[in-house]
Amino acid sequence: MATDQTSLPGQAHADERRRRMTPTDLALIASFAALISAFAYVGAIPVGGAGVPITLQTAGVMLAGCLLGPTRGFLAVALYLALGAIGLPVFAEHSSGLGVLTGASAGYLWSFPLAALVGGLLVKYAAGERGKTRAAIVFGCSLAASVLVIHPMGIAGLSLYLDISLAEALRIDVLYWAGDVLKTTLVALVAAEVHRAFPQLLRARR
Repeated sequence: MATDQTSLPGQAHADERRRRMTPTDLALIASFAALISAFAYVGAIPVGGAGVPITLQTAGVMLAGCLLGPTRGFLAVALYLALGAIGLPVFAEHSSGLGVLTGASAGYLWSFPLAALVGGLLVKYAAGERGKTRAAIVFGCSLAASVLVIHPMGIAGLSLYLDISLAEALRIDVLYWAGDVLKTTLVALVAAEVHRAFPQLLRARR
């Protein structure tokens, strides 16, 4: 019993160290926020009349979650949204400001941190050590986060801010599905290779 009691403070200290952000964590969070910003500029193909263009933005969001894990992925995407909210032109078509976060694309944008969180949780805990290096499994994790989080919130945002029915919003959202599958494929291929090369990336803490 004495040995167990004396080991508890040391274990608690180790757990606290694992929870604390390191300079590497902060650098990764900032780097992925910048990556998402860059991806928001790629493509920017107008779709329909909703004013929500197709970009590689969601690929950057899901890469953040699938590569960094739930906590760091969430923080990277939250930082990206914060940068856009304060006026930096990091959103699609070089837009920025709170107006973008209350417009037609608001549902999609607000869903991004949650999607990174869910994708990171699935890759880290559902896929596991072997699954995270297999593109097909990472594809399933990333697609699940998109289907469960991004599309429902995007549809809700379209319905709310465009004052249309959910059925009409769904018909707009369908236009993004093919591109979403292609972007998810890219995320899966990249993430699986990175985890194969750096197996410790998710293992330590987040």
